[in-house]
Amino acid sequence: MKLTVWTYEGPPHVGAMRVATAMKGLHYVLHAPQGDTYADLLFTMIERRNHRPPVSYTTFEGRDLGEDTAGLFKSACQDAYDRYRPQAMIVGASCTAELIQDDPGGLAETMDIPVPVVALELPSYQRKENFGSDETFYQIVRALVQPMDRTPQITANLIGPLALGFRHRDDIEEVKGLLYEMGIGVNVVAPFDATPKDIAKLGQAHFNVLMYPEHAETAARHLERTCGQPYTKTVPIGVGATHDFVAEVAHICGVEPKKDLSRLRQPWWSKSVDSTYLTGKRVFLFGDATHVKTAARIARDEMGFEVVGLGCYNREFARDIRNLAKEYGVAALITDDYLEVEKAIEDLAPEMILGTQMERHIGKRLGIPCAVISAPVHVQDFPARYSPQMGWEGANVIFDTWIHPLVMGLEEHLLHMFREDFEFHDEAGASHHGGHAPKPLSEAPVSDLVATEPEVPAETGGDVMVWLADAERELKKIPFFVRGKARRNTEKFAAERGVSEISIDTLYEAKAHFAR
Repeated sequence: MKLTVWTYEGPPHVGAMRVATAMKGLHYVLHAPQGDTYADLLFTMIERRNHRPPVSYTTFEGRDLGEDTAGLFKSACQDAYDRYRPQAMIVGASCTAELIQDDPGGLAETMDIPVPVVALELPSYQRKENFGSDETFYQIVRALVQPMDRTPQITANLIGPLALGFRHRDDIEEVKGLLYEMGIGVNVVAPFDATPKDIAKLGQAHFNVLMYPEHAETAARHLERTCGQPYTKTVPIGVGATHDFVAEVAHICGVEPKKDLSRLRQPWWSKSVDSTYLTGKRVFLFGDATHVKTAARIARDEMGFEVVGLGCYNREFARDIRNLAKEYGVAALITDDYLEVEKAIEDLAPEMILGTQMERHIGKRLGIPCAVISAPVHVQDFPARYSPQMGWEGANVIFDTWIHPLVMGLEEHLLHMFREDFEFHDEAGASHHGGHAPKPLSEAPVSDLVATEPEVPAETGGDVMVWLADAERELKKIPFFVRGKARRNTEKFAAERGVSEISIDTLYEAKAHFAR
């Protein structure tokens, strides 16, 4: 089992936690040792929830392994029911507890607990977090849902949103709005804010809106088989996808595809003079499959970007992403190793990254702007404000989020115009930092502005590559936001030709080479 500092997905029991924490009236009893009890940290600190997750642990220690760990689980299970009185419970083991093979499901069956108890079989050493959430929600639905009469009015279930999801809370409101515009009601939203009693009513809706396939596609297929409920295949992220979603729902329900576009500003911004500067920007996409697929369409068809690479970390959707990559004429990257992602970004040298919090840190190191489009995310991606990704308002939010890290046309023009100004030259620092007193260029020693070799010399085949003073001075004239790319391209050009000293001629030759 590979261990790493950064992970895109945790073990599958974390996916089960995300389902349990999203719901009300459900309690999760997790057979786990000390050290696996980090649910509070995940949900209260990262998602900023105002209540603790509904998870109880057996928290056995090393000295307990020679004794009755099964008894510890049964005691924890009974204590959890007596204290919380949930409508239903789920039970399972963490990756560490799985090794002692106590069988939480079988143990729970021997107990006299008067509510439904759903046993989870989550293979910790073969599968990961998104599988855990999908399988957990499916098992809950399978245990609690029966076919039943439909509601008199046409209604839908919204399935898939859960805890620690990327903007799930706000996406729910956007999708509700799209349905209400067509006269379609919402029966149940699950697992987000649903109780087990709500889950039992899923069968009375006319169809299901599958908001996030990673978390609910297995449940959607089960409901289609057992309750005769079709489910949507389009995720409404982006203007084009939202139009397609409305058309798909209208077709399923036999209603008019009504749309209120009064809040949609993205097309207007896309047609503005300054946004035309975005055309042709080279972008690299990485994240969960659903958000990568929708982001690729937005990037190419709605923003005018050039997609130079894409990939996902959840291998269950590898085939979909590989097919998408063929459509875009790029290679698909399917990996859960952030170092492979970093290498791909470094090789492709895009002008922007659309990814997770990991890619945001990679972008900082490489000097490439990044916008977050997918979980895993950090606390800053759980904003207090309304900030959806789906629907018409989601399209506005995405446009704003994606263009803000970039330097626009007018901004570039001003940077060129004032690049010799005492306040705006590279060594001046941020003008709003009071402790920094920038010196005019005329007073700054040349040694402060021009280095004879880079701070970290590039290595090419064992030789150190040196930038000569004239080349370094010329490089300073290139705007800072593309200077790193120009440096890397020049060094690559020189290395391929066996050149170890970069002169101004080498810089111009590299520029001509990459401009072809």
